[in-house]
This record gives sequence, C-alpha cells and structure tokens, in this order.
Amino acid sequence: MLRLFWCILSRDLTLALRRGTDVLTSLLFFVIVVSLFPLGVGTEREVLQTLGPGVVWVAALLASMLALERLFAADHVDGTLEQMLLTDQPRALLVLAKITAHWLLTGLPLVLIAPLVGMQYHLSGAAVGVMMLTLLVGTPVLSLLGAIGAALTLGLRGGGILLALLILPLYIPVLVYGAGAIDVAATVSVADTGPYFELLGAFLLVALVFAPVAAAAALKISLE
Repeated sequence: MLRLFWCILSRDLTLALRRGTDVLTSLLFFVIVVSLFPLGVGTEREVLQTLGPGVVWVAALLASMLALERLFAADHVDGTLEQMLLTDQPRALLVLAKITAHWLLTGLPLVLIAPLVGMQYHLSGAAVGVMMLTLLVGTPVLSLLGAIGAALTLGLRGGGILLALLILPLYIPVLVYGAGAIDVAATVSVADTGPYFELLGAFLLVALVFAPVAAAAALKISLE
C-alpha cells in the first residue's frame, strides 16, 4: 500500500510541476492578498499586528480553495480517476495520496513563506514561529475537508460556487483557532497557545481518519 501511495503522490506532483501554474497560482494569490491589506488599512504597527493573524488565515483558506476544484477534475475528464477507483486497492488510500499532493503544492509553500508575511505585519519572532506551526497543522485540515467537497461537486456545472458553500462552514473552526493562536502569541505569550494547538491537532487527526473515506465514498457517488 505504501508503494501505491507513493506512486499516486509522485504522479500528481510530477503533472502539477510540469504545468507550473498550478503551483504558483495559490502562492501568488496568498502573497497578493496579505500584501494588499497593509496598503489598504495603513502602516500603523498596532493595527497591522491586530489584523495580521486573521488576514493570514483568511488568505491561506482562500488560497487552498483555489486549487480544490482541480483536485480530481483532470483525472475525471481523461478517465484516469475511474480506472483508479476500479482497482482492488483501498480507495481511501488513493484519495489520501491525491490530498497529500494537493497540500504539498498549496499548503506547504504557505508555511515556508510565513516569515516574510510576519515581517509585513510587524509580528515578533515567536509569533511568526506560531504562525508557521498553525499553518503546518491547519492547512492539511483544509485540504482534507476540501477534498470531500471537491468529490461531491465533481463534474457539476458551477461546481466551484457549490464547493465554496459546502466547505466554508467546515473551515471556520480551523480559521478561528489558527488565527487565535497567532494573536495570543503576539499579544500574551507563546505558552498560552497550547489549547489552540491541541484543538487544531484534534481537527487534523479526525480529518485524517474520516475525510479520505468520506471523499472516496463521495467520488463513487459522483461517478455513478
């Protein structure tokens, strides 16, 4: 099963890197959004430190959603997805490999670019570290939950709008606790962010167990 997982993962990464735009679109969108806010609200240090956590997480959420519609669409069009699901391999494992590829292309770059974002909002080194950790734990949850919506709306007209309506309510807890951890680290202390990380970790564990199974079931329904 590990070999199968790696085969699907490396395939999706190779195809995405060949296209190039799939990798850069989400990252550039994230950078543009977080860079425009200081221009709109001013350069006052206190204002930017207050808005920074929320802006970063809203931008990360929207950047993750940009690539969700393409998570299964290309393989669905050329028939590859149906062939994958017809094999005797665990469908949830196939889906998990595709979700992992999606996160490596859209979520991980956001984690790596977080220090530059922290400089724009005058966040301390400790707050930037917490920002990176919240994105590292929280963005996989966004990809896992988003995969369920992408599977349910596969092949539908106007699927992008329906996808947003389906998954945005599920994203709200991750957004709240992710931004809250950064705010606490910036205004109180890093030591008080423990409960936020515990909840984000719980969200990740639950999503990791149930989301691939739910997405695989949704794919089966969409293809039928």
